[in-house]
Amino acid sequence: MLSTTRTVIVDEIHAIAANKRGSHLALSLERLAAICASPPLRIGLSATQKPIEDVARFLVGATPDQAATSKACVIVDSGHRRDRDLALEVPESPLEAVMSAEVWDQVYRRLSALIEQHSTTLVFVNTRRMAERVTRKLSELLGETNVTAHHGSLAKEQRLEAEQRLKHGQLKALVATASLELGIDIGDVDLVCQLGSPRAIATFLQRVGRSGHAVGGTPKGRLFPLSRDELVECTALLDSVRRGELDRLMIPEQPLDVLAQQIVAEVACREWREDELFALVRRAWAYRKLSREDFSAVVEMLSHGFSTRRGRRGSLLHHDAVNGVLRGRRGSRLTALTAGGTIPDNADYQVLLEPENHLIGTVNEDFAVESLAGDIFQLGNRSYKIQRVERGVVRVEDAHGMAPTIPFWLGEAPGRTDELSQSVSRLREAIAAHLGRDSSGATALRWLTDEVGMVPAAADQLVEYLQTAYGALACLPTQTTVVIERFFDEAGGMQVVIHSPPGSRLNRAWGLALRKRFCRKFNFELQAAATEDNIVISLTEAHSFPLDEVANYLNSASVRAVLTQAMLDSPMFTTRWRWVVGVALALPRFRAAGRWRRRSRVWGRKT
Repeated sequence: MLSTTRTVIVDEIHAIAANKRGSHLALSLERLAAICASPPLRIGLSATQKPIEDVARFLVGATPDQAATSKACVIVDSGHRRDRDLALEVPESPLEAVMSAEVWDQVYRRLSALIEQHSTTLVFVNTRRMAERVTRKLSELLGETNVTAHHGSLAKEQRLEAEQRLKHGQLKALVATASLELGIDIGDVDLVCQLGSPRAIATFLQRVGRSGHAVGGTPKGRLFPLSRDELVECTALLDSVRRGELDRLMIPEQPLDVLAQQIVAEVACREWREDELFALVRRAWAYRKLSREDFSAVVEMLSHGFSTRRGRRGSLLHHDAVNGVLRGRRGSRLTALTAGGTIPDNADYQVLLEPENHLIGTVNEDFAVESLAGDIFQLGNRSYKIQRVERGVVRVEDAHGMAPTIPFWLGEAPGRTDELSQSVSRLREAIAAHLGRDSSGATALRWLTDEVGMVPAAADQLVEYLQTAYGALACLPTQTTVVIERFFDEAGGMQVVIHSPPGSRLNRAWGLALRKRFCRKFNFELQAAATEDNIVISLTEAHSFPLDEVANYLNSASVRAVLTQAMLDSPMFTTRWRWVVGVALALPRFRAAGRWRRRSRVWGRKT
């Protein structure tokens, strides 16, 4: 059926180019081209892609001679800058490190006022738990029929119903996570509100772009920072938008777990010669530099299977090494179909509504096993009463509006992008320069209102916060100025804080490696945490060392080895290992052994 394909359109290409889903798609496009009479025309669309040349290479793939050059591609760049109505919204009470209930009430009242002033509003949040929580509060202010939630843990039928209600004007507001930031037809939207920093410039532009989505329309967005640090970050974000900056996409290089899955899928369809399949794989841009040794190692893994206590198992291919031919084994096609994709299995429990046995969504397994029959919880702005919790399933009935609790889900929060971190650093440098010339902060305040375009209320809070930090540290932490301080808390414990604004992705790695060095130095297990702007290491009063030594605990020559050892001991390694094994089809997702059996097998094998 697909052999007559003439055109392939990849919409919102930026959303997949920078992760393993993009690598999966790149290989699929080359597999499609191999069965077509003539290579189909490939068209990629996105409003937020940088660098556009790299995205073009990712779309069209490498040349057949594998000279690390891309095929011919015409780039139509109309730019991403346009007129937008953007502003910060701060509550009446000053922001603190953590939002109090009183300040949250102010945010909800302001949010509901903005919703009342517009016909249709999208409210974006960063987590599913926050989506349910905000939906509940707005329902109390605006009416339950006027607000609903939209996130990835709702069944697709529930999400489609929410989209259709919004499209037909039956909703005043829809509270959503990233599940609604791309090109879904939801009709006209007047306003987009973002609660908390989205951690990326492109994400904010995509979300705000859902409003005024018409030729000649003006997107309108309001950004609600939820802490003092987020106030700095959100200000930097709006400054980056004003300057026309974008986040840079980093395309993964030859992920081998995706390669293993796609080899099984392709060989299960028809017999392949090794050399021809290797050439096909290398036409995908992400695999243009794939070595024959790595390719052969993946083939060997798939053909020999894995050594377990019960002998070798998991073989999915037959490898005729003499003739260089690959053939699929029995069951390989079904495994590729049922366990394909790169989205990891997070072991969520299905929520089924009785007596219809209708799937309404999923909840985290920890929430499910901690719940009891009779508990009331909310999902999609509706309350449900738990009948019983079974293996992998939570059976519920309609609670008819009874007061619910909010379920929780476990997932990775988005880390701040490098470009936004640089913008935060640039903002701090500018404020520090103004405070150095005028310690009263008046000059910095005028600069924020006149140049950056902040409202006076937000500018006052920002200057006051950074002015206090400047007075305590005699500088502001930036990309080129890292501040290390030490203090004793009320319990007598020593806290070492590294003020580092490059973002949590770098800080988590730095903090993990630094914690390993502290543990080795003092022979003592300690706690460490990392945020977008800080690394915190908790010690005891018995530890003693000169503070300036901390800067020398790691260096460029040894940090990779230290970080590797630290990661192998962390829970993150076990989780990521399970994800990779699942993508590589070593532990198929749909197998009678069940989720817990799969997880225990992975953990046991790693140990």
